[in-house]
Amino acid sequence: MGLMGRSYAPSVSKFDFMSELAELHNYKLLKLLDDNPNLSQREAADVLGISLGKVNYCLRALIDKGWVKIQNFKNNKNKLAYSYLLTPHGIEEKARLLREFYEIKKKEYEELKKEVELLKTEE
Repeated sequence: MGLMGRSYAPSVSKFDFMSELAELHNYKLLKLLDDNPNLSQREAADVLGISLGKVNYCLRALIDKGWVKIQNFKNNKNKLAYSYLLTPHGIEEKARLLREFYEIKKKEYEELKKEVELLKTEE
């Protein structure tokens, strides 16, 4: 079984899997930051179940793409306090990724349903 309970046929390349995994991390991070803009990278790593380095890498990529902007609270006693805000483009991308994962899940469901029906006829 692969990502999100998905079984992969040999025709699925490692690149496709890694690309899908990166998009999944991006979506989850965008959703998390949209819901909790003041979350620290360490807290995000804990919630997402990935390493702090991976969160930092993904976050920098989202900032470079213009999907997230970072705001430092200069008047805060904790000079490391940041707020991560989704840009309008980031909100659009989050919605696009959600639609994409919905379609993947719908297709997986249909494939599993066919497989179950096939197994029932074999009994």
